[in-house]
Amino acid sequence: MTKKILFIGGSLNQTTMLWRVAQALEEHECWFTPYYGDGVVRTLAMRGWLDFTILGGVARRATEAFFQEKKLQVDERGERNHYDLVVTCSDLIVPQNIRHIPIVLVQEGMMTPENLTYHLVKQLGLPRYLGNTSMTGLSHAYQKFCVASEGFREMFVRKGVRPERIEVTGIPNFDDLERFQDNDFPHRDFVLGATSCLRESFQYENRPAFIRKVLEVADGRQVIFKLHPNENHTRALREIEHHAPQAITYTSGNIHPIIANCTAMVTKYSSVLMVALGMGKTVYSDLDPSLAERLRPVQNGGTSANRIADICRNYL
Repeated sequence: MTKKILFIGGSLNQTTMLWRVAQALEEHECWFTPYYGDGVVRTLAMRGWLDFTILGGVARRATEAFFQEKKLQVDERGERNHYDLVVTCSDLIVPQNIRHIPIVLVQEGMMTPENLTYHLVKQLGLPRYLGNTSMTGLSHAYQKFCVASEGFREMFVRKGVRPERIEVTGIPNFDDLERFQDNDFPHRDFVLGATSCLRESFQYENRPAFIRKVLEVADGRQVIFKLHPNENHTRALREIEHHAPQAITYTSGNIHPIIANCTAMVTKYSSVLMVALGMGKTVYSDLDPSLAERLRPVQNGGTSANRIADICRNYL
């Protein structure tokens, strides 16, 4: 019997991951919506005050363009249909209209650090979204949480996620990184600086120090910077020109082939860290190297979407 499933997008990474799961559930009726919230969150998003998040701005526009490109069925805020299942990459907000429906949560990538804000939000019971993705999984509003590796399973259990809710499936977009080795990116054997959008989400980053770290790791080798799509490119380009004028900088394009061709990568605390780890690259980041190694995403030849789809079928 055909069921209706609502997929809640977010960033383009989240949206494409869920689209892959939907492709593996072709026997059911799959609908999509951009990420959304209720109450004051909805009001702020509508006024453009949350455009630095997946609720608006660049992230939402990219997701809407993807929906249109793939000719997907769109149900804004999931208000058109009655759904038998919801699949999402974020439980920082759990809208009222899906709380009575079984939910499958899929890990989106790397989590933000467990900083002071994380501990305050957790201890004081503040809204999870204030702690950014460090609070992922702590709603317990879902039936299953599909994660990238045993290392991530251990991390989420330590944070307080119930072990029986977690399933190590691997996650789409990070489970078949070998395919990027054959590419036409023109550069080889360089050090890559993958920047972040920490400042755009009101977190601290010392960008000049980051650039100096990249140059230190390179030790005279070619340096390439790939800017985060959500950061202020004008500011970032100005900083790189000042501190590393000989570097090559890319403001757009797929970062996966760039990582595939680099000798080493320097980043902060980003999902590209998972890509580099999955490719076996030398990585310099804010993560302890031994922890980073345990977080290496499962490489299963791109079958994670099928594994997640099978879990979804259990709740249909």
